[in-house]
Amino acid sequence: MALPRLRTAVLVAGTALLTRRALRRRIARSPLWPMPALPDPVSGHSRRRATTIRRLTVTERSSVADGVVQLRLEGTGLRSWQPGAHLDLVLPSGLVRQYSLCGDPDDPGTYTVATRLVADGRGGSREVHEQLREGAEIEVRGPRNRFPLVEAEAYVFVAGGIGITPVLPMLRALAARGADWRLVYGGRSRGSMPFLDEVEKLGADGDRVTVVAQDEAGHPDAAATLADIAPGTAVYCCGPEPLMAAVTAALPEGCTLHLERFSATTGGTDATGPADSDAFEVELHRTGRTVRVAAGQSVLAAVREELPHIAYSCEQGFCGTCQQRVLEGEIDHRDELLTDDERADSMLICVSRCRGGRLVLDL
Repeated sequence: MALPRLRTAVLVAGTALLTRRALRRRIARSPLWPMPALPDPVSGHSRRRATTIRRLTVTERSSVADGVVQLRLEGTGLRSWQPGAHLDLVLPSGLVRQYSLCGDPDDPGTYTVATRLVADGRGGSREVHEQLREGAEIEVRGPRNRFPLVEAEAYVFVAGGIGITPVLPMLRALAARGADWRLVYGGRSRGSMPFLDEVEKLGADGDRVTVVAQDEAGHPDAAATLADIAPGTAVYCCGPEPLMAAVTAALPEGCTLHLERFSATTGGTDATGPADSDAFEVELHRTGRTVRVAAGQSVLAAVREELPHIAYSCEQGFCGTCQQRVLEGEIDHRDELLTDDERADSMLICVSRCRGGRLVLDL
């Protein structure tokens, strides 16, 4: 009797061992088992995006112009950044807003941002001004950089108001290495223009900075600013849409243009979806669900019915928060942000749609 029992015990133990080994191999191939394994899984975000969320403390708050506050955020394990980068702030209400880093990239453990109060905006700037006091904690994502400082023979910057924030670290870096640069800085009044004193000091050598206060001299003349620049000059512009449109129209041949938007262009796609759009289906590959995107409805709105906590912000196709990886289907890109390389396998689901009847997202 003992021998058959021994055989049974050995058989059961062997089967269990083989099962455990098979299961470990399966999980190794796909950490989300039993969902299907994917090559280079990204859980919904582009391979090129930084999605780590950190919780930082507001250690200093100051006024740097009329209606503009600067916040110094401190924490541990912060990622390095380069001039032109921005940070996603997850505000106490859950809103996500992007603010350019305007501090020193070589200051470890610290991020610095500044924001202007927009009385008729969508609430983000008011929340920053009213709720983010010294000692407050806030979640951040990033930094990310879609406005990098490139190598060039010379540089011309055109900034409007709060648009000086991504430009300021660039000016510091260029001044430190003795590069050839000029800045035209416009604003409603001198009192409304953040960091004006520092900017003028940076450009004091060689009269590099031209200040155009609207209440004194009207608006900056983009055509005159760019009329005599040499080929090979990198032109950077950040500010209101009319200013960026004027700079774009006046750009000479042989020069490169770099734009940073804080809002969508006039006449951009409505967040609820364009009226001329057709309905289609979106498969959420990781969750195994399929949602129908109605004509006139954004992919974001449809996906949020299944995944209410998905990250988004501007809903107008210029901030990049809702960028998702596309596994199958032809994308109808309607954003103003993604590079050609990024458009090959991702989309901004707040505005872009499907050319055809079906998309598969890595969600």
